[in-house]
Amino acid sequence: MKNFKLLTAGLLLAAITAPAAAVDSVFTATLNGPQESPPNSSPGTGTATVTINQDQSTMRVQETFSNLLQGTTESHIHCCTDAPGTGTSTIAIELKDFPLGVTNGTYDHTFNMLDASNYDQAFIDTHGGTTSQAFNSLIAGIADGTAYPNIHTQLYLDGEIRGFLAPIPEPETYAMLLAGLALMGAVARRRRD
Repeated sequence: MKNFKLLTAGLLLAAITAPAAAVDSVFTATLNGPQESPPNSSPGTGTATVTINQDQSTMRVQETFSNLLQGTTESHIHCCTDAPGTGTSTIAIELKDFPLGVTNGTYDHTFNMLDASNYDQAFIDTHGGTTSQAFNSLIAGIADGTAYPNIHTQLYLDGEIRGFLAPIPEPETYAMLLAGLALMGAVARRRRD
């Protein structure tokens, strides 16, 4: 019982002393043909991880993909659809130096989101007119589930695989969850005794 109380106190302390706000926000997506608009039967699959650091105004994009039916022609992050997880939208970010002409590959690039050349100019124009406002709109769209990475190929010029980005909970969220579960367990155990 004493060890359980110490564990509970330790978890609660960890949750309380955790930073109030994380520097990085991480979002992921599973990419496939059925999520395209219109859906397709491509055997291609992929994953995307987008890490946003608002303090440094950066966005890191990591993608892996395989089994595409033809070679890649381009890749983008689109934002912002009318509803989460559905629809189409304009290009926000062109993925520079994306591997072209391949059916399998990886991509890893960190963007300075205050550099206008990283955006499609129409996205800046329709989302406040400055890179700061465009970045804030992109962050909001990603957080709302209305942004998606899209990989285009020679066979599917409008996109062979895509997936909507969703947040990954921060470590502090897990610490608070564990602390809450430990506290509930302690209360339940005390009631039994």
